Amino acid sequence: MDKSVAVIGAGPAGLMAAEVLAQAGVQVDVYEAMPSPGRKFLRAGVGGLNLTHSEPRELFLARYGARRPQLEPVLGAFGPDELRAWVRGLGFESFVGSSGRVFPVGMKASPLLRAWLKRLDEAGVVFHFGYRWGGFEMNHADTQSTLGLAHAGWDRNGPGQAEIPKSASVPGWKLRFEVGSETRIIVADAAVLAMGGGSWSRLGSDAAWVPLLAERGVTIAPLKPANCGFDVAWSEYFKNKFDGAPLKTVAISFKGLRQQGEFIVTREGVEGGLIYALSAPIREEVEASGSALIHLDLAPAWTPLRLAEALSRPRGSRSLAAHLERTVGLRGVKAGLLREFVPHETFVDPRRLAMAIKALPISLIAPRPIDEAISTAGGVAFEALDERLMLKAMPGIFCAGEMLDWEAPTGGYLLTACFATGRWAAQGVVEWLGNST
Repeated sequence: MDKSVAVIGAGPAGLMAAEVLAQAGVQVDVYEAMPSPGRKFLRAGVGGLNLTHSEPRELFLARYGARRPQLEPVLGAFGPDELRAWVRGLGFESFVGSSGRVFPVGMKASPLLRAWLKRLDEAGVVFHFGYRWGGFEMNHADTQSTLGLAHAGWDRNGPGQAEIPKSASVPGWKLRFEVGSETRIIVADAAVLAMGGGSWSRLGSDAAWVPLLAERGVTIAPLKPANCGFDVAWSEYFKNKFDGAPLKTVAISFKGLRQQGEFIVTREGVEGGLIYALSAPIREEVEASGSALIHLDLAPAWTPLRLAEALSRPRGSRSLAAHLERTVGLRGVKAGLLREFVPHETFVDPRRLAMAIKALPISLIAPRPIDEAISTAGGVAFEALDERLMLKAMPGIFCAGEMLDWEAPTGGYLLTACFATGRWAAQGVVEWLGNST
């Protein structure tokens, strides 16, 4: 296919789009603002690269909440099984952990990324690093004059001039990039935008694309922190003593939801897997009411009756802290949380203390800043896209990955949807190019 496509963003969605396009015979140029590809992907692999999840299809799809209808066909075409087969094709086996999460053998992201980049290089994909996208130089219909000027003798690589891939045809899109102190213009037949959301800006996802698309009339749902921590108004004593303390084997109840796991206490509040799993409904409650009240079960394996009976045993000369540890195993940060939130008189009533241990109320008052979040909600509205993720108002411009308005918890769901939407958008590009010739 004698066509040229620009893929903007070298994360999982962009790299997957590049692979599909190259396999279709399209000339692919990947433009990345950072000095190297896959930086957030590599960061996600610290401690073990969680690729996807092995749970049944219905449970898996339910993790995408309100955007399940839009993502279901995408994930149906490339879901957990297909992702594991693709990883195997790169030379890596995967395994299912005890939690149902799927990891590559060896757990590392870097070997997988190296193998993937080698495959892309062999397929003819060309990478350009240090290219920060600056929007569209002019309207789609005006690019013919641009090509005419370039053919008349413009320097292909000069500052502010048009770099025209050999296979670029008319009409095309004229894309502006900032490269150091220079502005460069690239003309391509189509483009896949895969620049990520707004979290971890130091790794490249800074959401600088939001105003560039908004000024073209693209509907953008406001970006919000997802898989994020929340602020808690701890006392100075508690935050100084327990900053960084892990809370293991606990459960959180919130608005009819209950989930068991672990999280971490920080000076500012709480963060970690169990908090992230419930961050979407908690964030919505904070937005609606100004705070969200969760109830923390510090002893999920105990019934209230068994706790009350154990706490009723005479403690003799033991301190209250020693009594809690000796009878029900509560110590450290768990005991500290009780002292932080439970009135003194409750400690002398075994029944009331047992209820506090099983349902300790903690008020979460604000999500942590978006740049601290693992991912973001919001982005390009699906209503602005066709079924192949092409912008309705901008034929030939496709979007993929975290730029889209969806969210999911950690556990492999984020990466799976990024891979899948990159693949889906690229297939849309191939269909569109074929139909536009």
